[in-house]
Amino acid sequence: MKKILLIILFPLHMMAQESPNSVKFWNSLQSHCGKAYEGKIIAGGKEGDGFVGEKLVMHVRSCKENTIRIPFFVGEDKSRTWVFTKSKNQLITLKHDHRHKDGSEDKITQYGGSNPNTGLANIQFFPADQHTASLLSYASNNVWWVTIDKTTFTYNLRRIGTDRFFSVKFDLTKEISIPSAPWGSKG
Repeated sequence: MKKILLIILFPLHMMAQESPNSVKFWNSLQSHCGKAYEGKIIAGGKEGDGFVGEKLVMHVRSCKENTIRIPFFVGEDKSRTWVFTKSKNQLITLKHDHRHKDGSEDKITQYGGSNPNTGLANIQFFPADQHTASLLSYASNNVWWVTIDKTTFTYNLRRIGTDRFFSVKFDLTKEISIPSAPWGSKG
């Protein structure tokens, strides 16, 4: 009896497990580590809100295996840092770390949410979590989302059921000088 050897060839893209979109998004963020960019409000800014007319800067300051810290400076105000954390199941959490000039936490801090799924490689959504709802009841229906591609990074906020919408866009093709540390950081 003859034995037949059957070899099945699979294309390479079928053999390797493709990374989840959240990991691709994470890697895109990390590729900007150590870089700073200037942005502009593209929706939701109004005179007297503390943002209009101010220089807006994001600095991808710290990239660790599971945490990326991006200070967001509004003029001389260095109180805000976006903190992205990746879990073991490849989901991402976005928190807003707010500090006073002396480095102490603001009473309104660590609000945000986690993406409910791995999203898309260039966009992740973060609906408000329970901590946010408990801290800021009016923000319990907030949804933040971040987009990133080769040329832009946008940070967005929509308060569902209201007219509240805020969006700031950063030009990733034009690096700027690295700013000093955000409030609460050393060095």
